[in-house]
Amino acid sequence: MHCSFNIPLFLVLSSTRLATAYWKGFNLGANLPSGACKTQQDWSKDFSVLQSLPVYFSSARLYASSDCNTLAEAVPAAIASGTTLLLGVWTEDNFHYEAEKQALVQAVQQHGTDWIIAVSVGSEDLYRGDTDAATLAHQINEVRDLLCGLGACHIEVGHVDTWTAWVDPKNEDAIRACDFVGHDGYPYFEGSSIEQGYNVYSQALTKTRDVVNRVKPGVWVWITETGWPASGAKLDLALPSIDNAQAYWNSVACPAFQEGHTFWYTLQDYTNSPSFGVVDEGFRPL
Repeated sequence: MHCSFNIPLFLVLSSTRLATAYWKGFNLGANLPSGACKTQQDWSKDFSVLQSLPVYFSSARLYASSDCNTLAEAVPAAIASGTTLLLGVWTEDNFHYEAEKQALVQAVQQHGTDWIIAVSVGSEDLYRGDTDAATLAHQINEVRDLLCGLGACHIEVGHVDTWTAWVDPKNEDAIRACDFVGHDGYPYFEGSSIEQGYNVYSQALTKTRDVVNRVKPGVWVWITETGWPASGAKLDLALPSIDNAQAYWNSVACPAFQEGHTFWYTLQDYTNSPSFGVVDEGFRPL
């Protein structure tokens, strides 16, 4: 595989010819830049854009199940477009968590499971301190049992969190409960220069893998969030720019898509600062 540095970013994407052995996709939120909830038509647009990029993407990661009727709106669009989904179930608070589980049940009952890659129970809960590892482990096991009750024991259930959370010894119960571990790592937020971006990313990933291999050998570590902002504030040595986003894609995305399941952050977030999106307000690649 060859990845070259080109301008604009879509030419960098087009220089990547990827193997199909691993899931590769983008993180997608349930809200439009205006804050409104996405409709089925909006989700169809997202999936169409992913598949129209010079590198063909047919997978996406969603954060929630009930929020904005995520699964009710996104799943029909995903099935129609042949897109597979890494699902999310929010764990906070109890009322929200119950609504999330019910939305997952309804989606499976209505649409089966062929469109599901896996389910992440929570996202960066340990990093934020919103829960503890024992509680999260119980919820992971609960969602797994829920799926088994629907005849979907084959669906892997895990959790997504920052690498700093995964290497914390107090969180090992969560690792033991996971079928997969979702690793989030951002050299930008660590203040890394773009020149050291790959090394900082790689070192964090190795630390997560080492801990997971010790605590629960055989469990795969997936890349569930990483990226470099095209715009925003400078953090120490970390400078957002399109050029740096291109460089980070070349050094990190190209090998990551060949080496394991990877979900990039993000497709579109042009109203945010920093902004990590690879397309602008008109869905044009940067």
